[in-house]
Amino acid sequence: MTEFDFRPTVNAPDDDPHLWLEDVGGERALAWTAGQSANTLKHFGGTQFERDRAALTAEFDRPDRIPLVTRRGQYLYNFWRDARNPRGLWRRTTLAVYMNADPQWELLIDLDALAASDGEDWIWGGASIEPERRERAVLRLSRGGSDAVVHREFDFSSLSFVADGFNLPEAKGDIDWLDPNTLLLSSALGDGMATRCGYARTVRLWKRGADPLTAPVIFETGSETLGVSGHLDRTAESERLWFVEQLAWLEKKVRIGDRSGPKIEIDLPQDARWDNFGDWLAIKPRKAWTVAGTTYSADALIGISLSAFLAGERRFSTLFEPAERRCLQSFFWNDGKLIIEYLANLAPRFEVFTPGPQEWTRRALDTVPAQGAVHLWSLDAEDHETNGEVLVCAQDPITPPRLFLFDLNSAPPLSASVILKRSPETFDASELVVTRHEAVSIDHEMIPYTQVGPANGNGDAPVHLSAYGGFGISLLPYYYSSLGKLWLERGGTCVVANIRGGGEFGTRWHDAGRREGKCLAHDDFAAVAADLVRRGITLPRRIAAEGGSNGGLLIANMLTRYPEHFGALFCTVPLVDMRRYTKLLAGASWIDEYGDPDKADDWAFLREISAYHAASPGQPYPPILLATMRRDDRVHPGHARKMAAKLQALGYPAYFYEPSAGGHSYAKDNREQAAFISLGTNFLRSAIGWHACS
Repeated sequence: MTEFDFRPTVNAPDDDPHLWLEDVGGERALAWTAGQSANTLKHFGGTQFERDRAALTAEFDRPDRIPLVTRRGQYLYNFWRDARNPRGLWRRTTLAVYMNADPQWELLIDLDALAASDGEDWIWGGASIEPERRERAVLRLSRGGSDAVVHREFDFSSLSFVADGFNLPEAKGDIDWLDPNTLLLSSALGDGMATRCGYARTVRLWKRGADPLTAPVIFETGSETLGVSGHLDRTAESERLWFVEQLAWLEKKVRIGDRSGPKIEIDLPQDARWDNFGDWLAIKPRKAWTVAGTTYSADALIGISLSAFLAGERRFSTLFEPAERRCLQSFFWNDGKLIIEYLANLAPRFEVFTPGPQEWTRRALDTVPAQGAVHLWSLDAEDHETNGEVLVCAQDPITPPRLFLFDLNSAPPLSASVILKRSPETFDASELVVTRHEAVSIDHEMIPYTQVGPANGNGDAPVHLSAYGGFGISLLPYYYSSLGKLWLERGGTCVVANIRGGGEFGTRWHDAGRREGKCLAHDDFAAVAADLVRRGITLPRRIAAEGGSNGGLLIANMLTRYPEHFGALFCTVPLVDMRRYTKLLAGASWIDEYGDPDKADDWAFLREISAYHAASPGQPYPPILLATMRRDDRVHPGHARKMAAKLQALGYPAYFYEPSAGGHSYAKDNREQAAFISLGTNFLRSAIGWHACS
């Protein structure tokens, strides 16, 4: 009789024989990950994998895909990767040139050349351009894709780095320009400068030429909070600094001040979202808020004069009211106007509000596409430079993205719109149909899902099923670029489920799927899998499920809680060990979402979703591939490593894969991303017995 090592278990959660795998760079751990990755590649890295990787790499490197841009002053900036520049190019052009079919670009940084010159594994992390003179920028460079970055000041006139400039060693954090010679520094760099989550504990005033480690601290928080940040509000008539103290994932305190620090705490609910422009403030309460005798509903959007609010006024204008399956998704300012995006039963809608002394005027953006996944944002990076021009990207699962330029200041109905760019089709969608359905979950809640596939099936469809279900993030029907090529084009079906924990239907939907409700979100996913079988689309053994990060927690729970519903599982950059997650990297910042395992009441429900502890022998677990990234400094690689080790010790067909770079994503360049996706897809197809060839 086989003797299995059950540890750890839900009843003895701290007796963990695999803790050594949490030593990310340890010699023993690296030897284990290298052997595991080699074994996975041996099983699923053959000829078909190589063909798929080549096809996806070519797709990701296509010269005719949309180069997304942001305007700063007269230039549009873009970061671009292709076959000749796998790490990428930072470049710029003008709007007039960008509108050409084949625009010319001015090269600013060749990241491949820089990485070779420095002998570093540089990955682009973005840039902050000084907004007054626009002569300098501070670049963020990540080693291998980690969240921690190196800051380096760059000069546009010489196209070179400033040797004695605003340069910082590797740390989590950011900067904000106050003037060409002064930065606000929100960085975890330095002894005692990090919270327990690894984020900045202080805001410092860093002047040119000074040592950042001795720069004066103008605001700080305790180590138990998530972190702090500060930024200069250039839409104000006089210099105004905002300081944000992130108490927890959903809670923050907001203060206004100057270069000496905060002066006034803003009297808002700590879990409200807000945004301001000039003397106007827009607020979205997360819970119903009663103030001055009036109750504003959860997820409503209300507006007020900021100066009046600071003076004690509490009479708000109600701009948006939520309803059943009608929920605000985002809002932002452009040229003094407030643009909102909401979902009406998952269909995107947009409106613009102009504040006034007596009332706010409203205008629907009726000419913006109203189906699929549609996003709208300012062309200008800096709020104070916005002039009414916004970019709109529209797509659906079988229609590639189109990029529009709209002018909010044109006469209704915004007829002055221009299609700037179109993405090419990357797979044949001529025989595919997109349909929407609803599954009945365990508590009778209706769970929407989108299905893409052939119009007629035989009840044995190879189905790729995915979801996220966390942090109030909404999953919209994006173009299925990679899966279209590797799954749909070959006769498969793809399904995306809108399970609870997401933000598709507002705070109620999110709250129902977080903390003790996380188990319910996982029930939702299983209900969708069962509904596909009930409807005669497929069979359980033909369902391949995939999810990453919080979605990786979901997939691990499908293994331990609903194994009979699936034929194969692909679990990427996951949380799995819910006993120790708060002690690993940024884990403590997610207590709002999951609960605190150090509290007995919270562990009582966390143990139900801690797949690492729940896994036991003798169960009908389907094959699973767990994949993570060694440079992921957000979700610790130890989660996936330990889960794979335990499952293998219990005798299950569990595979593991860990590239050396990539951060909390799938890769550091297009070819590595193509390899990661192709390997996982090849595993799923093989495990469900579907040998689709290219």
